[in-house]
Amino acid sequence: MSLWKRIVSSIVVICMLGSVTYAGSLDQTREYQNVFDNKDTLHIWYTDENLTDYISSLAVRFQQETDVRVIPVLQSGVEYLENIGEASLHTDTCPDLYIVSNDSIEKAALAGLAIPIEDETNLVNDSIFPESGIRAVTYRDHIMAYPYYFETSALLYNKTYLKKMTEDTIKAEDDSIEEDAVSALVGARMEELIPDTFDDLLNVADNYDAPEAVEAVFKWDVADIFYNYFFVGNYITVGGPNGDNTEEISIYNKDAIEALQVYQNLNQFFSIEAKDVAYNSVIQEFMEGKMVYTTATTDILKKLEQAKADGEFDFEYGLAMIPDLKEDMLTRSMSVTNGIVINGYSRQIENANRFARYLVSDNADSLYEQTGKIPANKTVSHQEEGIQAFMEEYEYSVPLPKMLATSNFWVQLEIAFSQIWSGANVSATLKNLSEQIMTQVTGTPYEETLIELPKEEIEIEYLDEAAEIEAAKSAGD
Repeated sequence: MSLWKRIVSSIVVICMLGSVTYAGSLDQTREYQNVFDNKDTLHIWYTDENLTDYISSLAVRFQQETDVRVIPVLQSGVEYLENIGEASLHTDTCPDLYIVSNDSIEKAALAGLAIPIEDETNLVNDSIFPESGIRAVTYRDHIMAYPYYFETSALLYNKTYLKKMTEDTIKAEDDSIEEDAVSALVGARMEELIPDTFDDLLNVADNYDAPEAVEAVFKWDVADIFYNYFFVGNYITVGGPNGDNTEEISIYNKDAIEALQVYQNLNQFFSIEAKDVAYNSVIQEFMEGKMVYTTATTDILKKLEQAKADGEFDFEYGLAMIPDLKEDMLTRSMSVTNGIVINGYSRQIENANRFARYLVSDNADSLYEQTGKIPANKTVSHQEEGIQAFMEEYEYSVPLPKMLATSNFWVQLEIAFSQIWSGANVSATLKNLSEQIMTQVTGTPYEETLIELPKEEIEIEYLDEAAEIEAAKSAGD
């Protein structure tokens, strides 16, 4: 076995035993690859079958333009990195580059399966990619992947209902107004019904004379942390800006407690049972016209497009950024960036970087059309309705951290959200979560100083009345 393979083999084994520490400079990996850069065939691995036709077509074009052959290989997502490691150690056809979500970058880097990109054209910069996308693929101050596509959430609303609501309001203000005049006023006025804050959303709910089909003005998957993280995204820090620093963790703080108190108080109005709700069922209800607003991920665009084609969705819809909690209490959604990583074992480092740049640059303009994935490249123009809202949300989002030491944080945070939604003490629940995570990060028992705050009410005078309206609707159903 070569010196390089023995070195990386040791790192892989140590990593799989769970006792890896960061070993030296990531740049050192490159020195061992120069000897092997003498082949003209690349293997790219990926786990999403929706990418197959797209990557295959670009692989053919790349070969025609460069004489470098590219073989796409669809893999199972189960033990994906472990299989990359096995193939790298024991075969001659290991992946030279592969697609992976940003939360796996630390694990890949520590195992020698990811090395800093060689971005000769300075493609990965903030004029091409949002800062959130660059931070997502940055580890120990090195850019470890080319940002490819992303996932985040945005506010989805029934535009047909908002249009009708606006028309009714205009006519109520002036019952003599002509229909043509109403139509001219609707566009601008309807924008007022796209909430900037949850206060605005509740105000709409309080004043909305809903059609019979509407069962809830706003409903979302309160059981999934991906659709709830925005409540605390601006106030909890796990790993700092790049999500890779165990010295930058702040879970238990006054702002996070206050944000979660607002979240808990919303249950007084929306009365959603966490055990009875799931993302797919919420989206199905939205398509049936049973709600006006919800939160959705990027998959909703193709889903609604198909539902319209099948005659299963008869409404206009729109997308906007997630509302802030209040004017002085901001929201930030979570995002996951899938990046193209260069394998430290590759014998074709230069060509692997060339093909990665080929995928994420100009050729990303057909990514959404062919796969339903929204490219992280913000210079790509889109004709599809709604993509811009996701791009704006992504730019302001919090990238999923990549630290192995806090890999269970999301499961524990989801449990904490569920407990808080059901009425648990906010401060005590968040304190327990922080102590658990900090204990495992520091390796010693950790205790937070209790933060005692009065239970904050949502300061909206119409909340009680709106809650009564919703309760009456539920009783009537």
